[in-house]
Amino acid sequence: MLVPVIAGVSALLLLSAVVAALRVSPRRAVRATLRNAAALSGPVALELRRAGHEGTLAERLLAPTIRAIAKPASAVSPPVYRDSVRRRLTLTGRSEQIDLERFLAGRLLSIALVPVAFFLVRLAHLQELFGLLAFVLVAVLLLLGPDALLNRRVADRQERIRSELPGMLELLLISVEAGLGFEQALSRTVESMPGPLADEFSRFLGEVRVGAVRRDALEAIDERTDVAELRSFLLALMQADAFGVSIATILHAQAEEVRVAQRQHVQERAQKAPVKMLFPLVFCVLPALFVVVIGPAAIEIYRTIIK
Repeated sequence: MLVPVIAGVSALLLLSAVVAALRVSPRRAVRATLRNAAALSGPVALELRRAGHEGTLAERLLAPTIRAIAKPASAVSPPVYRDSVRRRLTLTGRSEQIDLERFLAGRLLSIALVPVAFFLVRLAHLQELFGLLAFVLVAVLLLLGPDALLNRRVADRQERIRSELPGMLELLLISVEAGLGFEQALSRTVESMPGPLADEFSRFLGEVRVGAVRRDALEAIDERTDVAELRSFLLALMQADAFGVSIATILHAQAEEVRVAQRQHVQERAQKAPVKMLFPLVFCVLPALFVVVIGPAAIEIYRTIIK
């Protein structure tokens, strides 16, 4: 009776750590921008540090535990893996150190739960084959689940940015042609189109307004998103800023180019669909179909001819 209780408590700890690692605070991007832009000295730094320590009661209680677990997790993790996790967290929009600590803590807890899963499978008194398959399945989920979930979040955010980019470019083009400056048009567009792309450009506007170089701020957007279509638009903005090209001309050309790229991306995904459907069709649908179609005939043949 003691082992299931320990396993349940461990599972709850893992779940709470993963939920804490995946929580998104809407103030993090603003705080990170202000910390990077400010000199971090004097009363401004004090206020920023106080704002960084604000949070809910659950966050304040979980933070010391997560840091305590993250220390051994960071010590046993290879530097290449830590850099990869930090890069993927940046692509999800969370680049703070606490996010890396939360993920490493959840990763260590998931690895620690593998022996617990083995004891649970043994206590279930399953047949040897089914018990082995159940343990392998649970072990694979615990070992590969955190990284797979992180990769899924990166892909989802990049897909959202890719889908929001054409609409944002068209709104920018309309605003610029109406007589607004680029930053004013971008500010109005960001307010009317909430989403990850709007968050990135809102952070860009904040960095530029506190004195950052526009080219560096645009390059930072590319580092935080890694979307090919957005990179092309950012490079066009850099060239327009460097050579004095009309921003309306750039926006017009980029809007058309992004529309074509999005159409090609949709066609590519549509062509990949038959290949992705092959595995579930062969291993899940066809066996059941054969049982339904051939099963009665096989039973009748066995009764009339063989028996």
